[in-house]
Amino acid sequence: MEQSNVEEGIFTTIEDYERLGSGNHGDEYDSLSSNRFRLLQGSGMRMLEEKGLEHETVAKCFVSGLGSIGRDAQVVAVHKNWSSDSGKVGREEAFRIFSDAVATKCGGDANIKFGWYGAPVDDICQIVSHGFSRFNHKDMRSESLHGVGVSLCAARFSIDCVSSSAVDQNGLQHALLCRVILGKVEAIPAGSKQFYPSSSAFDTGVDSLFAPRKYIVWDAFMNSHIQPTYVVSFKAPQPKGAQMNMKSVNMVKPRSAWVSFPTLMLTLSRFLDPRKMSLIHKWHEDFIRNKIPRPQLINKVRHIAGDELLIAVIKNQRRKEVMQVA
Repeated sequence: MEQSNVEEGIFTTIEDYERLGSGNHGDEYDSLSSNRFRLLQGSGMRMLEEKGLEHETVAKCFVSGLGSIGRDAQVVAVHKNWSSDSGKVGREEAFRIFSDAVATKCGGDANIKFGWYGAPVDDICQIVSHGFSRFNHKDMRSESLHGVGVSLCAARFSIDCVSSSAVDQNGLQHALLCRVILGKVEAIPAGSKQFYPSSSAFDTGVDSLFAPRKYIVWDAFMNSHIQPTYVVSFKAPQPKGAQMNMKSVNMVKPRSAWVSFPTLMLTLSRFLDPRKMSLIHKWHEDFIRNKIPRPQLINKVRHIAGDELLIAVIKNQRRKEVMQVA
């Protein structure tokens, strides 16, 4: 109960600040921006002043949810969704309408929370500009997931989105903070293939009714029940649970550094999270269609998977080939 009160207090502060500050002070912070945030700014995001209340509150919430790795984490920037294009205005109106509808259905409380969504910066920019789509989460089908939909991390568990926030060309990772209409929630077991409410009584899903860590918004509601609000750009070590156990791979010196790409992707899928594999599959399709050259494909895969993992996979594959010949 105490953690819940703290969470609600943090975002009450943010909402109070928004009401007091109106919406016209974003331009003052453009001078603080740099080329490394060009994608975010092109999506209608504006950098918040580093010492401002809104920046400090969002940054504090993010770092406090990182647990032990928070000591070595650095929030580089906080951006807010200032876009006024018709698509964003329409999604905001849909969010307001559904908030009212769910509140009426649930006795006056739409149960709106804040949740984190970690993704590569290109995906985040697409979400901010155009909303969520099947591409953002279409390959998320592991036994650790709870249902088929958009999965967000509860506000106090920002650590859960770090491993899915790919490092960009500037060495930064990014996490999207969203308002989420939860309404009446139901518990969805791990590995479930459920993709809609089990009955009209429910609106969304959670991994636990008593201490929810994940919020599951069904595809039909992903752009009416989720409102992207802030992007936190950060540097942080990977959580230990997301690190590959390199001892499980036999590091035998290979005779060749070549492995077929389908074999490589199949092996990488055992170690990388579904979002990263989705990106690799997309890049491979672009290569097959001659949209990108092979060197660019290789660089992108190295960027996501890391050289240590790739070397281990190649060596392990070569060891299997040697054993088969013997």
